[in-house]
Amino acid sequence: MALRTYEEYLESLRKMKSNIYKFDELIEDVTTHPATRRTIEGHGATYKHYNDEKFGPMITTKSHLTGEPISRYLSIIRSAEDMYANSDMKRLMFQLTGTCTGGHCAGWTALNAMFITTYEMDRDMGTDYHQRFLAWLKDAQVRDITLAGALTDPKGDRTKPPHLQEDKDVFLHLVEKREDGIVVRGAKIMICGVAAANEIFILPGSGYREEDADCAVSFVIPRDIEGLTIVETRHPSDTRDEEDGFDNPVTEGGITQAFLLFEDVFIPNKRVFMCGESKYSLTAVLNFIGPYRAAIGACVAGQGDVKIGAAILTARTNGLSSKVFNEKLVEMHINNETTYGMGIAAAARGKQHESGAWQCNPLLANVNKVHVATLPYRTSNLAQDIAGGIAETGCMPSYKDFESKKYGHLIKKYMKAVYSAESRAKAARLVEWATIGCGVPGCMHGGGSPDGAKLVIRGMANLEEKVEIARKLANIKEEISDPAKKK
Repeated sequence: MALRTYEEYLESLRKMKSNIYKFDELIEDVTTHPATRRTIEGHGATYKHYNDEKFGPMITTKSHLTGEPISRYLSIIRSAEDMYANSDMKRLMFQLTGTCTGGHCAGWTALNAMFITTYEMDRDMGTDYHQRFLAWLKDAQVRDITLAGALTDPKGDRTKPPHLQEDKDVFLHLVEKREDGIVVRGAKIMICGVAAANEIFILPGSGYREEDADCAVSFVIPRDIEGLTIVETRHPSDTRDEEDGFDNPVTEGGITQAFLLFEDVFIPNKRVFMCGESKYSLTAVLNFIGPYRAAIGACVAGQGDVKIGAAILTARTNGLSSKVFNEKLVEMHINNETTYGMGIAAAARGKQHESGAWQCNPLLANVNKVHVATLPYRTSNLAQDIAGGIAETGCMPSYKDFESKKYGHLIKKYMKAVYSAESRAKAARLVEWATIGCGVPGCMHGGGSPDGAKLVIRGMANLEEKVEIARKLANIKEEISDPAKKK
């Protein structure tokens, strides 16, 4: 079975055990519940477009393991061109759904990170993690699953490493190693798209020293595995995001994020890809952030495309020509193409790993992350500026009020400008959705903090090399060093 239909995807979710909660209520069917159905529609858009003449080639590829067609989200990056294609797919997904499909993105990046990491562990230590991984991946491709990814731990007291925490469970960790598998306890938090996932790929959340080796774990689990409780945490900007009509302006999109609570969860060996090898925990994280921070530039560019179009639509329904806003629209386009182009550059300047995977240039990928933490917010500000108060203030009647038999006709009367009141409301609501509502992905901290990216940039800056260039150009003969630290 490969390349499932959308209905087959929905059915696979319905068959799973209910273990997702929101507002202290169990969600019985994630495909219909208002808190989760939108993210499933968004993630499921790939299944809808597999056979599309235009979009199909962008979201599918051939498995290097079987030669069969697969979702690009279950593929290994083996060239710069593969990375370009992934970036273009992420931009497309935002254009099709109006929002983030971060479960796909994080899951895909996690499997690529562990493809390389397990290869290195087997090479250096004679383990069989890579073969386990390949067996799982081949099966996942055949089943055409939707895969989420999870790294972030609660962390507790940020000044202390895991082994000094008052409560060890603030880091997901190994509690028992059995002959047939491992048992883990703890949590992963702020994890995107798990409601839409069949399985979740777990990575270590940081680099760990030997004394914290029990936190160096990686594995993949069914989303409904015994002992896992999932709590949906994302609150809509207001209740309209769970309503119909123009109050929820996109037909198949919405973000969900969750806490994953592990209470002595057993994972069989065949699904375990790291178990205490602390030396490789930072490797796994770095292998994750490279492609993720490169490709997120395309994702937010797609987000920007939506903001531009929605802002122009709102301006026109307000009775204004888009030409009035040329300077602002150009700036929005520059922001989009800066993050997109930096991601492409990170891929182009990457290198082939001995495993056959492609690694993005880490310096350019992290520079892109810093841009992603700033430029989309400026684009949102410009979209709100162009659209006007009807979009930015949130001061617009709901769809139910709009359709009221008692006063709806009056709202429509006073909402009408040049085009219909309905078109004006829909356009304005899309701007609101994309800039301050549930269409906004985590630009600032999604994929890690900008300060973390700056640390990587500082570490790779080669300052002394640049100082030497300047010293020679200035014809300075003596060595010029930083002053010694004062004691």
